[in-house]
Parts: sequence; structure tokens; C-alpha cells
Amino acid sequence: MFQEIELQAQQATDTQSLHYLIEQLTTLIAQSDEVVDMFRLRAAIWVKLDEKGKAINDYRELLVLNPEDEEAAMQIQFLQTILRYNNTDIYANPNTNMDPWLE
Repeated sequence: MFQEIELQAQQATDTQSLHYLIEQLTTLIAQSDEVVDMFRLRAAIWVKLDEKGKAINDYRELLVLNPEDEEAAMQIQFLQTILRYNNTDIYANPNTNMDPWLE
């Protein structure tokens, strides 16, 4: 079942299909003991859907399961950086310390 979902996730591009795959993975995660690959795939689908916060949550679950998971830690940092840049409104505050290009 997981392999089928994985193949469908690679081919899916529309949001409806991706949301359906998320639902299937969520059900599998609840029913299974081996959930590492499922969380990783669900996080990747959340990123495809531009739901970075939900992807970060899944990567954090991976870190709970395996604190030494370097890929999950790296993905969290990567997504948090994107969110920080997307959420920085350089026109809301004239304080140039908030300018993203000065980092």
C-alpha cells in the first residue's frame, strides 16, 4: 500500500490528488508501527502543497522517532528559512535589521 502511495505521490501534480494521498498516509500512520518513511513522504507532499508549517511538523515527528535524523533536521532549517523570508515584510518596519538581504 505504501509503495503505491509513493508512486502516486511522484506523479501527482494537482492539489486534490495530493490531499487524497495525505489522507491515505495519515490513515496508514495511525495503523502502522513503521512510520518513518510515511512521515517523510507526507512531509514532502506538504511541501508540494506549499504547506511548509505542516511539513515542519512531520519532520519534527521524524526527529522524535530518531533524534539523529540529519535529513529531517536539515529540512526543518530549510523550511524555516523560507518561512522567515516569506513572512518578513520589509515595508512594515523601517528597521533595516529586519532586511532579509543583509543576513
